[in-house]
Amino acid sequence: MTDVILRRFAPTDMQWLVARHQDLYAREAGFDQTFGPLVADILHSFCAGHDPACERGWMAESRGERLGTVFCMKKDAETAQLRLFLLTPEARGKGLGKRLLRECVEFARAAGYRGMMLTTHESHRTACALYRAFGWQLTGSRPVRSYGQDLVEQTWRLTFETVGA
Repeated sequence: MTDVILRRFAPTDMQWLVARHQDLYAREAGFDQTFGPLVADILHSFCAGHDPACERGWMAESRGERLGTVFCMKKDAETAQLRLFLLTPEARGKGLGKRLLRECVEFARAAGYRGMMLTTHESHRTACALYRAFGWQLTGSRPVRSYGQDLVEQTWRLTFETVGA
């Protein structure tokens, strides 16, 4: 995937990302129709008022074809939240997830956050293995009923090393 570029997410990408989340999560995880509107709400809030100095979204694409996204969003003054990490099936297994995750983490560190967090589901085993490989720690899990499914929600955290602290 050497011809893949990472560019900033644009409001014109919103419809594609909502549709891809809804479609992929319905097919792969059995999520119901409540998932797409949640993604749309997150994106509307981001597009309406994110601070580009400490929040950013990336779109991976190759020859005009969108392949995936990741977002760094402010959770609080010291913590960034990784959100909307998605790869299309044709983009998986080629190192693009690592590239997107690395870009997001490096941005959060450079923006001055002390760490990052994310919420996901235990069933997303490939993503969870990637988080673990990047040094994230599983800090909590609990059973939930979401999107028409019984799931185990997980919280992962990554703490940035501080020099001279």
